[in-house]
Amino acid sequence: MLPYYARRFGAVEIDVTYYRIPPARTFAQMAGRTPAAFRFTVKAPAAATHAPLDASGPLAEEVARLREAVAPLIEHEKLGCLLLQFPTSFQPGAGAQRRLQSLAEAYDGLPLVAEFRHRAWQTPRTMMLLRELGIGWCNVDEPDFKTLVRPSADLVGAIAYVRLHGRNRRAWWRGGAAERFNYLYTREELEPWTARVADLAAEAREVYVFFNNCHAGKSARNARDFAQMMGLAAAPADEGEPLSLFEP
Repeated sequence: MLPYYARRFGAVEIDVTYYRIPPARTFAQMAGRTPAAFRFTVKAPAAATHAPLDASGPLAEEVARLREAVAPLIEHEKLGCLLLQFPTSFQPGAGAQRRLQSLAEAYDGLPLVAEFRHRAWQTPRTMMLLRELGIGWCNVDEPDFKTLVRPSADLVGAIAYVRLHGRNRRAWWRGGAAERFNYLYTREELEPWTARVADLAAEAREVYVFFNNCHAGKSARNARDFAQMMGLAAAPADEGEPLSLFEP
């Protein structure tokens, strides 16, 4: 599946690392099965982003093991960034700031992007903090609940990142993952994002756009739609370069 996918898209977001850290040889194999221009973004483990803020002691061992695991991606220049995806319960405060600082230190030298779910983070103060720590900002599209982050085109650092989760309000808080992300965007809903991504591409070194509405392949359908709307080929020839959603 990976070579097939890589002929059509220029990057993939690795989710399995949130649950467990694969061995480095797995990433080496993945790097070897993709074109030179292909990029991987890798989600940090739950121990990094979802552990209680009052937990004592150093960060869990698996946090450090992620750096070792992605070494082949770094060697092949295919690591886009590490994604720190925080839950809605992660809100601004001294403990949260210490967690961000600890992660910046643990992954020093690696490109980092943080996705926050609570709207309290969406402030100039947060942008300043992230800039100081060398962590990028993730722009999101999700249901328009008052506590969730609003759609934006903010850039901190050289990497612009966008994640579109769908707008399934009914299942967002109550349903399982499959139901929560069971949503297909219309082109009209995606249209505002073409302007946002174009603005990001004008300033950033790289722009990553991922659809997380993954139920029943809807993310791939919307990624194809969005690529076409951005003026990018939807299905490159099998032997050609992959479609790149992070190049203007």
